[in-house]
Amino acid sequence: MQTFDMDQVESPVSGAQLGDRAQFISRTYGHLAGAVLAFMAVEAVFLNSPVADAMLSLMGMGKLAWLAVMAAFMGATWFAQNLANRSASLGAQYAGLGIYIVAEALIFVPILYFLTRKGGTDTIAMAAAITGALFIGLTVVAFTTKADFNFLGSILKIGGFVAMGVIAASILFGFNLGLLFASVMVLFAAGAILYDTSNIMYRYGQNQYVAASLSLFASVMLLFWYILRILMGRRD
Repeated sequence: MQTFDMDQVESPVSGAQLGDRAQFISRTYGHLAGAVLAFMAVEAVFLNSPVADAMLSLMGMGKLAWLAVMAAFMGATWFAQNLANRSASLGAQYAGLGIYIVAEALIFVPILYFLTRKGGTDTIAMAAAITGALFIGLTVVAFTTKADFNFLGSILKIGGFVAMGVIAASILFGFNLGLLFASVMVLFAAGAILYDTSNIMYRYGQNQYVAASLSLFASVMLLFWYILRILMGRRD
């Protein structure tokens, strides 16, 4: 999620010709689809390589090790999104997107490894289907209403810090966040998708379609993670 200052965006897409805006949107969602496919490919490699064993070993080293992993993931996320969003260079935007895809694939290794080894591939497929359906629904709402969801930016920013604090506390003190927290985070991710989609329509520069796809990809993966958690809770 990226907070925008319109004075810092050159040639915002909102002021472009209809054909240019359509091309920008097409490129953004094309790159989003590419990012999802790349995530699947990288994840498949990780799950069938020593990377999976390394991630599981880290989880077995205790709560501080997993907290360090989460901190590293947040650091990689911040770096990747800033690299993509603050540069007009397509090369830098692609680098940010690539870094973030790898970071997401790493953080998903433990949960997907567990499910694939315990006969939970149906759970993964169901979570992916629900995520896709919700994403399409939210995208249709944003584009058909043409509402500006920029007001969600400050709410999501504060909510994100609160969520990170709660997650860190759960790791340190060993309590289960449960289905209620996962459900709240699904709503959070849905709000982030609406916010990101609004930015795609109004706030990104015309050459920032890679950066736009990164922000949207991050929100989609957050939605997928917590839908997966909910389905795992019901399965257990």
